[in-house]
Amino acid sequence: MAVGIIIIGDEILSGRRQDKHLPKIIELLAERGMQLDWAEYVGDDPARITATLRRSFASDDIVFVTGGIGATPDDHTRQCAAAALGVPLVLTPEAEALIMERIADTSPDGRADMSQPDNRHRLKMGEFPVGARVLPNPYNKIPGFSVAQHHFMPGFPVMAWPMMAWVLDTDYAALHHLTKHTERSMLVFGLAESTLTPLMEAIEAEYHGVKVFSLPSVGDPQRGEIYARRHIDLGVKGDPSLVGAAFERLIAGVDALGGEIVHPAEAIVLPEGTVPSAK
Repeated sequence: MAVGIIIIGDEILSGRRQDKHLPKIIELLAERGMQLDWAEYVGDDPARITATLRRSFASDDIVFVTGGIGATPDDHTRQCAAAALGVPLVLTPEAEALIMERIADTSPDGRADMSQPDNRHRLKMGEFPVGARVLPNPYNKIPGFSVAQHHFMPGFPVMAWPMMAWVLDTDYAALHHLTKHTERSMLVFGLAESTLTPLMEAIEAEYHGVKVFSLPSVGDPQRGEIYARRHIDLGVKGDPSLVGAAFERLIAGVDALGGEIVHPAEAIVLPEGTVPSAK
C-alpha cells in the first residue's frame, strides 16, 4: 500500500497559482511517521482526470485528490470519479444537510431558502459517487468525499489541509510510525557520481532495508560558503538498526576513493540575504 496525491487544476499547470499541497502532504505524513510515494498533476480535462482516477482506483493505494469538486463548469472531479468507478452521482443526504447549514449560516435571516436558484445549484457540491462517504470540512462545512481509499477535497489549502490531517488521524492512525525510518548524510567534494555508484550498489547489497541516495549540486551559493562549491549530498536511509553501520561503511568508502567529506553540522550556512562569491 502506497500513499499518493493527485493535484487537479489548470491554474497549477499554467502557473497562475503555485501548488502548496505537495509540500504540505509530505509534512503531514512525516509528522505521523509516514511518507509520500507518488504525486501527479492533472489539468481540468475530464478524459484525463477520469483515466488517472481509473488507474489509481485499480490500486490499493491511499490517494488524496485536491481540486475540482465545486459546482462551476470547470469543476469535473466529482463527475470523473463517478465515471472512473462506473457509478452515478447522487445527492448524499449528509452532504445536503451540511450544505444547507452553510447556506443558513451565511443568510441574513439565518434560513436556507431553497427556492433561490443559486442555493439549489449549490447542492450539486453534495453530489458524490454512489457509495461515497462524507469528508468533513471544518472551514465552511461544504464537504468533500471519500471512496475506495481515495479522499477528495477542495483545492483551497485552508480547507484541504485540515481535511488531509483528519483523514490521516481518523482512517489511518494504525499506520502512524509503523515503519521505522531514519537517514544520515554528508557532503562529498571531488568525486563524480559515476565514481561513487559501485560503492552505493555494494552498500545496498550488503544492507538490505537501506537505500543509498545521491543528490548532486553544481553549487548553491545562497546556502553558504561550503554549498557554493560543486558537491554531492550523499547518504543512506531506511531501517534505523542498519543505517548507522551502513553510513560508516559509506564514509569509509568515500574516504578510500579520495573524496573530501563535510558533515552537514560542519557546513557553513550564511545569514539570510548574504550571498558569497562561488569558488
